[in-house]
Amino acid sequence: MAELLSDLLFIFQRLDWLSLIDILLVTVIFFSILYLVRDTQAMVLLRGIILLLVLVALLTSLVNLPAFSWLVRTALPAMVIAIPVIFAPEIRRALERIGRAGTFLRSSDKNTAQEMQETIQAVVSAAARLSARQHGALIILQRFDNLDEYLHSGVLIDAGVTPELLIQIFYPNTPLHDGAAVVSGKKVLAAACVMPLSASGILARSPERQMGLRHRAALGISEVSDAIAVVVSEETGAISIAHSGRMIRRLDVERLENILTAFYNPEKASQENFFRRHFPYLFPRKDE
Repeated sequence: MAELLSDLLFIFQRLDWLSLIDILLVTVIFFSILYLVRDTQAMVLLRGIILLLVLVALLTSLVNLPAFSWLVRTALPAMVIAIPVIFAPEIRRALERIGRAGTFLRSSDKNTAQEMQETIQAVVSAAARLSARQHGALIILQRFDNLDEYLHSGVLIDAGVTPELLIQIFYPNTPLHDGAAVVSGKKVLAAACVMPLSASGILARSPERQMGLRHRAALGISEVSDAIAVVVSEETGAISIAHSGRMIRRLDVERLENILTAFYNPEKASQENFFRRHFPYLFPRKDE
């Protein structure tokens, strides 16, 4: 124990500001990697790789195994090449997020902000009415990423967004109800669009079974783009929202409107939250 404490004291005595910055950078890199792959199938693979590396390190350091050590040294370069192939989707998603990090919302001018607020009101109203009727729906709100490849998988509409139009699109057994409606600005661009299904294990690990293909498609499009997906469950009528591979479930109308407003007009959302906290009588509940 005394020798261990002596070694630790020697290490701390050699630390300087440059060493601390070096350790901090390595920590940030590992934390970012773990943050990006959490709740995905890649997390299982990463856990297996780490466990295998620890086991190999223990075998090669504690036991004298010349042939096994040679095999590990030979296979290590192949593992370094294989890791980018295994984690290709996660690496691509991380680079896309970095590329969007410096992007600012285009809704800075008042006209565009007003248009987006009208679109949010239409989507929220339609989601509330669809939820009350338990009509399944998937509404994709396009942001900066281009969704043309998914638009062409459905029926082009290019009509002004209204609650009535969205309700009619998702009316059961109509030609357009099976698929996603893509909204951009104040237009419904297309309906019955096919979205990519999520490859993560979030829904598979959920104890609830009400989340089907619509929820998987909502997560899938949020994983490959910066779009926002609003889902209404056909079985329960529950409203959910997906963004960046994450899903918030069982939203009421007020919370859905607040979340969408925060995405497109964060200043307005923060101001409303302030007034709601301090002057609640100015914002009566919509069910009163």
